[in-house]
Amino acid sequence: MKIMGQAHRQAGFTLVEIMLALALTAMLLSLLSSSVYIIAEDWNRSSDILDESLDEALAVLQIDRALQGAFPHSYTNEESLAREIYFLGEDDYLSWVSTVSPQRNPGLTAWELYSVDDEGVYLSLAPAFSDNPDERLSNAEPVLILANYTMELSYLYEDLNESKRWTDEWTGSERLALPLAVYVHFIPLDEVEEDKQALEIVAPIKNNQHRSIRALEAGPGLRL
Repeated sequence: MKIMGQAHRQAGFTLVEIMLALALTAMLLSLLSSSVYIIAEDWNRSSDILDESLDEALAVLQIDRALQGAFPHSYTNEESLAREIYFLGEDDYLSWVSTVSPQRNPGLTAWELYSVDDEGVYLSLAPAFSDNPDERLSNAEPVLILANYTMELSYLYEDLNESKRWTDEWTGSERLALPLAVYVHFIPLDEVEEDKQALEIVAPIKNNQHRSIRALEAGPGLRL
């Protein structure tokens, strides 16, 4: 009986062994918790980047569709009483009328696209009636669609030699027509967003001629 009692006492764990096992378990749980936290943070960061990329891709897609749907909207100049085409394109600013509306509203929609230094690219929308939509665009609430981006634009036209050329300005009231295509280059601000990629749009405009207003030919008298 005495020998069996000694064998039974030797089969148990000592207090030191139990404390050591608890310490190792706590250490493993701590490492596992840290790993799970790091993985969760990486997942959330990746999800945020993906959501932002999807938002940017959707914004670029909408602008591309709106440019392809550009319409030679005409209105009467109140001072000269002449019929003009609404389209104002500069190297960092563009306003035009399109058959495309992101809210799928009926009728034509006036779009205004511009960039603000150290902020990004903004978009304003307003209904286009039979007049000049500039005032409605100025009263519209601009929306930041591409944060930490700047923008460069150019416009395709055909010269007198039937050669295709690009220019950094296009005024519909002077040309009485729309360009053949619009090139938009969205450039990320490197000092803010190093992981962002440049985005590009080359949007052909099929409906660039007005049915009743004769377009002016690009010649020496027009500033290109």
